[in-house]
Amino acid sequence: MRILKYKSILGMLFLIVNTINAQDFQGKATYLTKSSFDMDFSGSGIPADRIKRIKERMKSQLEKTYILTFNKTASIYKEEKKLDQTGNSRRGMRFMMMGGASGNYYKNIQTKTSAKESEFSGKKFLIKDTLISYNWKMEQETKMIGENLCFKATTVVERPIRSANFSFGRRNNNQDKKEDSKENIMELTIVTAWYTLNIPVSHGPGEYWGLPGLILEISDGNTQILCTKIVMNPKEKSTIREPKKGKVVTQKEYDKMVEDKTKEMRERFRNERKKSGSGGHFRIRG
Repeated sequence: MRILKYKSILGMLFLIVNTINAQDFQGKATYLTKSSFDMDFSGSGIPADRIKRIKERMKSQLEKTYILTFNKTASIYKEEKKLDQTGNSRRGMRFMMMGGASGNYYKNIQTKTSAKESEFSGKKFLIKDTLISYNWKMEQETKMIGENLCFKATTVVERPIRSANFSFGRRNNNQDKKEDSKENIMELTIVTAWYTLNIPVSHGPGEYWGLPGLILEISDGNTQILCTKIVMNPKEKSTIREPKKGKVVTQKEYDKMVEDKTKEMRERFRNERKKSGSGGHFRIRG
């Protein structure tokens, strides 16, 4: 009886020590993300200086910096806000991939759950779901990222075609139908990750995780993510806590809501375009 009690006490102490160690250990990684789009302004009639401003605006929207704060079991991924250098902070185009987060993105690799803060159509949402399970394939290639030896891993993901098509001008019904028919087409994308065993945690930027070391680089279609700075055990620790604010929805529910709203806005734009009879168009594809 005493032996069982002694073992129970030892077990509890072991769990407490592990919990304390997990809480004390913390790191911060800075990531630079870049996404590219093919832009076609031919026949748009838009002046060259305005096209230049549009491209500069898009570049600022598609190149961002994020901070990943992590401990042994959980992480927070959040955009590092910067001043708008275009002088056009309240106007212009804003791009956010479907499923993206606009606030804190919390992941817990122990419970395999996530919670993302996002704002859409003037409302705040909290997207709570299970983590995506990636079937990583360990490759033989290695390379140095900064001072860290990194190993390559790949996986294949299936998702809707990531594309955007902004058209200004006359378009017939066949063109519109052809565009709409692409919305539900799925594509397979090879995702390449580079991780380091120097930092033995299964965290990574954004939705990526599940490797035996911190992911420092991701190549996913037209999106590139690169770690530019790592600080281990900073003097000032950050709170890593699951966010609670916003209407709770699943990822599937949120994506459906965004899709429906996008279709509604596109249809409204088409009707306004037909009424105005304006000419010229440009397209942006991703």
